[in-house]
Amino acid sequence: MSILKVSRMGHPVLRKRTALIQPDDINTSSMQRLIDDMFDTMNEYIGIGLAAPQVHQELRLFVAGVDDPDSTMQPVVMMNPEIEVLDDEKEEDWEGCLSIPDIRGRVSRAKNIRVRFLDRHGKLQQLTATGFPARVIQHETDHLNGVLFVDRMTSFESLTFLEEYGRYWDSGSGSDE
Repeated sequence: MSILKVSRMGHPVLRKRTALIQPDDINTSSMQRLIDDMFDTMNEYIGIGLAAPQVHQELRLFVAGVDDPDSTMQPVVMMNPEIEVLDDEKEEDWEGCLSIPDIRGRVSRAKNIRVRFLDRHGKLQQLTATGFPARVIQHETDHLNGVLFVDRMTSFESLTFLEEYGRYWDSGSGSDE
């Protein structure tokens, strides 16, 4: 397994719409190795999701989740995801990104979604997600369309460095204590 180089905001690969993964490519050793390396990279950098463009691959693929039985976001591989928003309910919350290190911002996203995708073996799957898992899936799918979380922010007033987020925002008080 390898830790891959993560592309950072400003690299053109992060602004491209990715190519569909063809069924014949899914079970190749290179695709399976890429998936494993993406999980290793995500875990190395303590991420919750990692899309192929973030490791310089123009493919409709992302990995996400936490390898913890108590997590609401179990490890998953999604290829060629298609999201359906289930209702008008939205939720605003903080997001960060391995391609925009040490920055956080508030983003409004659909609270309830259904996603159809191919798993790491090419089997068609469908998953309904609510809250945090829905947010992660939407964030990672945005990467596959050349969209970063900062593009989804309606106000940059909450755009903050991680250190200031922990100091002023995370407690909810907004004060320096």
